[in-house]
Amino acid sequence: MTSKFLAAMAGGVLMLSQAQAKPEMLDKVAAIVDQGVILESDVSDLVREIKTGALQANQTLPSDRVLRTQVLERLIAQELQMQAAKRIGLQISDAQLDQTIRNIAQDQKMSVEQLKAKIEREGGNFETYREHVRTELTTGEVRRIVVGRRIQVTPQEVDAMVRQLNEQGNENVELHLRHILIEVPQGANAEQLADAKDRADKVLARLDKGEDFAQLAVIASSGNKALEGGDLGWINANEVPTLFADALKGAGKGKVIGPLRSGAGFHIVKVEDIRGQQTVELTEVHARHILVKPSIILSEDKARAELNQWRQEILSGKKTFEELAEANSEDPGSASQGGDLGWADPNIYVPEFRDTLERLKPGQISEPFRSTHGWHITQVIEKRTTDATAKAKEDRAYRILFNRKFNEEAVAWMREVRNQAYIDILDDKA
Repeated sequence: MTSKFLAAMAGGVLMLSQAQAKPEMLDKVAAIVDQGVILESDVSDLVREIKTGALQANQTLPSDRVLRTQVLERLIAQELQMQAAKRIGLQISDAQLDQTIRNIAQDQKMSVEQLKAKIEREGGNFETYREHVRTELTTGEVRRIVVGRRIQVTPQEVDAMVRQLNEQGNENVELHLRHILIEVPQGANAEQLADAKDRADKVLARLDKGEDFAQLAVIASSGNKALEGGDLGWINANEVPTLFADALKGAGKGKVIGPLRSGAGFHIVKVEDIRGQQTVELTEVHARHILVKPSIILSEDKARAELNQWRQEILSGKKTFEELAEANSEDPGSASQGGDLGWADPNIYVPEFRDTLERLKPGQISEPFRSTHGWHITQVIEKRTTDATAKAKEDRAYRILFNRKFNEEAVAWMREVRNQAYIDILDDKA
């Protein structure tokens, strides 16, 4: 059992008050999830966070009891995914976490220190925020790894999707979807199926009367985006789950479809908005480089100095780039070719190398720079914009098929994990 579970055994954590010498309840267990627990404070913190967000967005929330149920279900799913990550040895390092937080700050046009100050001004704790981000990264990665292993995309499927994309021309339609799931228990009997269908029909009737889809999703949906008003975001029309794809063909903005039956239950989907435009352009770079790897014998400063000397020899005409690369480069794949890397998309290289190539003009030789592989100098020979439509469509077809299967398989995986887990919700127990 986890240390968190041991600390919260018997449904609560007790501390002896020095002033009154009697037990004081600090926290209690809201649910036991296999070898872990969800504490009451976990539930309260997320409820408070959602209420704050709803207030800022002027969004109406359901009753506290309904909201609590939704929050608890989300935390159970999160705990199960964290346990799955632990089983496969998945950990998010501090370096990965720091980079993600820097990216979040940049997206908000601020520094990490400014982001920290903003969180603390709003009553949050930056360390708690960091761990929340770590958890989000972990659950996303464990889904990518575990669910990805369950998916097979055949060459025949890719070919069929490419033909479909060719029929559509260059149009790229995206749908902004909202979703309500009326869940059906696994192995449900006829009475349970009829009850779920009746509830789905009632939700649809309320929508027909003009009630807000997002608010009904928060109240009625069992989907994993219920607390976001069922918002599935923008989805490429070809990546829409198979169950919805046919029903959504030709559907206009504002269209509501359903109830649609699946193994998970009855689905109701709304087309919130539609947009469509596609441009494909690939810039390739023909470059060469010399790589020197620092070692116990060769220091960082010495490696950099050697490359700087060779660069000056090339610029002065004493030696050619090719001669020096063949004689000195420690990249076995390109040294024998005079350092020539051939034509490539710069994005295949590590960030430091990619960024250097993008800054250089044809013919220019870089100053020495460091990457994860060692010290380099590089020269851009040529740049070109290529027509990569065929390859791009193949790649896109594969991504579409993978994403479509991923969304469906992720739901199936979570249902399996939850059904196999020991879950005891203590909320209503004395």
